[in-house]
Amino acid sequence: DAGKMVAWLERAFGMTERSSMKRPDGSVFHAEMAIGDGLVLIGSSRSDFRNPAKLGTTTASLYVYVDCVDAHHARARKAGAKVIEKPETQGYGDRRYAVSDPEGHHWYFASSQKP
Repeated sequence: DAGKMVAWLERAFGMTERSSMKRPDGSVFHAEMAIGDGLVLIGSSRSDFRNPAKLGTTTASLYVYVDCVDAHHARARKAGAKVIEKPETQGYGDRRYAVSDPEGHHWYFASSQKP
């Protein structure tokens, strides 16, 4: 349900809705969500596109850079994101964490720790 995800992504990840497309009944079937300089497009499930939670498996992961990964993690946790990995500095220089959203998509958020 793209409409519910819009509200959740705003609350959990600090994204902002840039635009959305609605059905005649007012329900959202497509939305563009901004985070920093990036843009994430989301859509509602349909017969040929089902969310990972219903499939019981991960279908894709997203990797997003944010300014402060620890503050971002705290916000996501407070909003009910399921933590997959706690914030940790990786050998390649990023500090990152991973969460699952209500539909089962995996999100990795990171901040570069390189000087």
